[in-house]
Amino acid sequence: MAVIPGDGVGPEVVSASLPVLRAAAGCAGRTLDIVEFDWGGDRYLRTGRAMPADAADVLRDFPAVLFGAVGRPDVPDHELIWGLIIGVRQALDLAVNVRPVQSWAGVTTALREPEGIDLVIVRENTEGEYAGIGGRAHTATPHEVGIEVAVHSRPAILRAARYAFDLARTRRGRVSLVTKSNVLRHGYTLWDSVVAEVAAENPDVACENVLVDAMAVRLVQRPRELDVLLCSNLFGDILSDLAAALVGGMGMAPSANLLPGGDVPALFEPVHGSAPDIAGRGVANPVACMLSGAMLFDHVGLPAAGRIVRDAVATALRDPSLHTPDLGGIATTKELAAEILAVVETSTAP
Repeated sequence: MAVIPGDGVGPEVVSASLPVLRAAAGCAGRTLDIVEFDWGGDRYLRTGRAMPADAADVLRDFPAVLFGAVGRPDVPDHELIWGLIIGVRQALDLAVNVRPVQSWAGVTTALREPEGIDLVIVRENTEGEYAGIGGRAHTATPHEVGIEVAVHSRPAILRAARYAFDLARTRRGRVSLVTKSNVLRHGYTLWDSVVAEVAAENPDVACENVLVDAMAVRLVQRPRELDVLLCSNLFGDILSDLAAALVGGMGMAPSANLLPGGDVPALFEPVHGSAPDIAGRGVANPVACMLSGAMLFDHVGLPAAGRIVRDAVATALRDPSLHTPDLGGIATTKELAAEILAVVETSTAP
C-alpha cells in the first residue's frame, strides 16, 4: 500500500500504526508491502507543491493508501488542504467519505452513558461547499467580497445515496438524510428529491429526512437510535467531528475515501488532522490511524486482518493506564501502540 505520513502528528501515528498493520496482515497470511511518499508541508516549503503534479497517477498503481494528516502553522491551511488531501480526493474521484462512529468499553466521554453508539456517517466527498468554485473580488478594499459556490449534482448525490442504502442493508436498515432544504432551496431540495428516488428503489431500508441543526441535537441526545447518516460534504464533515466527541474524541475517529465500484485506490485516514499543538510530544492517540488501517484491510479483501486490529484496540483500551491524554490518561503514543501490537502478535485469524 501507499503511505503518506504528512504533517504534524501524522508521521507519529502512522509510524505507530504500521507495525500493528504488518502484524495483523501476517496473522491473516499476507505480507504488507509499503511505499512511503514525503508529500505534505515539508515538500511544499521545498518545492512549492505539497505533492507532485502526477500524484494521482502515481497512486493509481496501489490498491489502497494510508494517509496521516496535512497542515502546519507556517503554511496557509488552504494551500495544503487543496494541494494534497482534497486534491487527491478530486483527482481520483473518491466520491464517498465513510466515517464509522463506535463507542469503546473503558473509554469515557462527555456522555454520562457512552456505551452502545454504533453509527456511520456517509458523506458526499467531491462537491457541495468544498467544490472550490468562487473567488474574491475588490481585494484589500472596503468593498472586498468572497463568494463560495456550493455545487450539488444528481450523479454525485446518487453515488453517495446508493452507497448509504447498501451499507444500511448490512447494518440495521435505517438511513437518515441530513440536509437544510427548508432554507437552502436549490441544492438541498435536489438532495431530497434524488434520495427519495433511491429510497423508493430500496423499500427494505427505512429512510427519514432530518435538518442538520436537528440532527446535531439528536446526535447528542439520542445517538444510539441512529444507524447510517447520509450527508453533503460540509454537513458530513461537521457532524462527524461532533459524533467523534461522543465516543472519545478525534483520536478515535477513522475514515475512508472511496469510489464505489471504481478502479481507483481508496484512501484511509484518521479524522483528527495534524494537531500541531501536540505534534512532536509523543502523546498523539494512534487508534484512529490503526482503525483506518482496519478499514483498509476490509476494503482490499482482508476482513480477518481488520477484525484482528479492532479486537486488539478494544482489548488495550479496557486498561485506563494505556489511555493517551485525549482519553484522560497519561500514556504515550508508543505505550498504547506497543500494547496493541502485543495483542495482535498473539492473535490468530478468525
